[in-house]
Amino acid sequence: MTATTATKATTPTARLLPKARRFLRRRIRVLLLLAGWSLLESAHTFLGGYGLAKALDQGFLAGHTGVGLAWLGVTALAVVVGGLAGRGVFRGLAGLVEPLRDGLVRQVVSRSLTQAVSHPARAADSAVVSRLTNQTEIARDSFAGLVLVARSFVFTAAGAVLGLLSLAPELLLIVVPPLAAGLLLFLATLRPMAARQRAFLQADEDLSTQFGAVAEGLRDVVACGAEERTAQRAYGVIEDEARAARQLAGWAAVRCLALGLAGQLPILLLLVTAPWLLRQGLTPGAVLGALAYLTQSLLPALHTLMNALGSAGTRLLVVLDRLTTGPGPAPEPDTAPPPLTAQEPAPRIPAPPGVPCVELREVTFAYGPAAQPVLHDLDLTVEPGEHLVVVGPSGIGKSTLTALIAGLLAPGQGEIRVSGRPVPTHSGTDPSQLRVLIPQQAYVFSGTLRENLLYLCPDGAPAAALEAASDAVGLAPLVSRLGGFDAPLDPGALSQGERQLIALGRAHLSPAPLVLLDEATCHLDPAAEMRAERAFAERPGTLIVVAHRITSARRADRILVLDGTRATCGTHEELLECSPLYRDLAGSWQPDAPEHGEHLSVKSRSLS
Repeated sequence: MTATTATKATTPTARLLPKARRFLRRRIRVLLLLAGWSLLESAHTFLGGYGLAKALDQGFLAGHTGVGLAWLGVTALAVVVGGLAGRGVFRGLAGLVEPLRDGLVRQVVSRSLTQAVSHPARAADSAVVSRLTNQTEIARDSFAGLVLVARSFVFTAAGAVLGLLSLAPELLLIVVPPLAAGLLLFLATLRPMAARQRAFLQADEDLSTQFGAVAEGLRDVVACGAEERTAQRAYGVIEDEARAARQLAGWAAVRCLALGLAGQLPILLLLVTAPWLLRQGLTPGAVLGALAYLTQSLLPALHTLMNALGSAGTRLLVVLDRLTTGPGPAPEPDTAPPPLTAQEPAPRIPAPPGVPCVELREVTFAYGPAAQPVLHDLDLTVEPGEHLVVVGPSGIGKSTLTALIAGLLAPGQGEIRVSGRPVPTHSGTDPSQLRVLIPQQAYVFSGTLRENLLYLCPDGAPAAALEAASDAVGLAPLVSRLGGFDAPLDPGALSQGERQLIALGRAHLSPAPLVLLDEATCHLDPAAEMRAERAFAERPGTLIVVAHRITSARRADRILVLDGTRATCGTHEELLECSPLYRDLAGSWQPDAPEHGEHLSVKSRSLS
């Protein structure tokens, strides 16, 4: 076995024990302070049973009421002293708990920053939020509770055992066996409970990672009509966490059985054997004192210890192991669809003859009842096969328009139809079969490159179609660099431009007759953008592009200029004549410049 394998095979206890020793050795003074206050606090445990026995035997039963009251007074004074000592215990506890929490936070932050610097292209680790907020607080609270409980049990047990020995040694023969049996059963549950706790925390981190990945691509999920598929995967992760929680609860039930055995059986045995003990010469005070030790001190302390070890102790062991040694690489969220077979792609759904591909009738939209309309009484018709570019200042409503056409937003007034069907469609047709929207932030999921490209092709596509689409949009060099279509993708390792190329290839393969590109090429250089837009212009179907460069507008059949609540539509030449806004956006671009755009004036302005 190699050194690496041996390290992985060690248990969390073995990994944490050296660190725990170093942590405690640096705080000997705090530990001595805690021990001193705890010893003083335990005095009332000893006197709680011993004083009661003496008050009964030497005082009340012997006819000396004053002696009995004096012993009860001593017992009450011990309780007061123990309460005052408890204040000192909590002061000393802060000297252990807060340094632990601060050290864990530093480790989590340092590891996260180191990973971010080492892999700047990788997406942020969503699970670090759970470790930094939830798990460090679990460690802090669990450690504080465990120290309090363990300290209390040790000194309480010492006081109770000393008191039982002082009263009658044979009492230990009745009390200790059931206590030991319950404690052994409880200890047997610690290892499986730690494993279940570890599984639960892993499921919690997986859930955080899954929802972080889905949130980044939520717009694409809705635009592609993949809500149900994505929801099913999310429900699967939720069910994994729920299953881990149920298994953890099952072992907690076994722990409750151990608590009952250790907590109730000693009292029952003492009551059953009380007549025999009295016949053997034990005084009533000794029996009552033993009962007081059990009910007031020993059993409550044992219950608290077992609960703490079973819950807080297990959580502390698992959380400290994850925070100090670092969890293994989190599994990528299962966001990829099932493998697709190489079939002919589904045919595109054309608009009925004579029906526009996109039609907007008096569409008005505002982001709220009291807000100014972004679009007002907009009428627009886009014919099948047409290439339309939408331009206008930033924030004017270009992305809102594409969202309305895609069905992501509903108009306040008016009607929108795609291929003759109302938007949103209620006919049962998958929206992704009618239109595909690629926004500025392209969505790429974990899986193979093939699965990403065929995401909108439920019936798959042959290898020739994959290669043709990749060549058309300029994806082929990336395919070669990644190792082919079956190469696994790490979304965090891709640049924004590479993500956009993959999303463009996915849209090109889609059977949807309408493609909406909302600045979907903004991270590409002008040459790559021109190649991608030409690929979609030559693709059968209708193309609507939100442009951010004047060259994109020049390549379109028509251009829609949005200017507040007004809209003007026409060719490039027509808009130069009739639209002051378009002339301002176009700047000094020369109408007779080549379409490739090599000789565009340096004064040419952005359209967005």
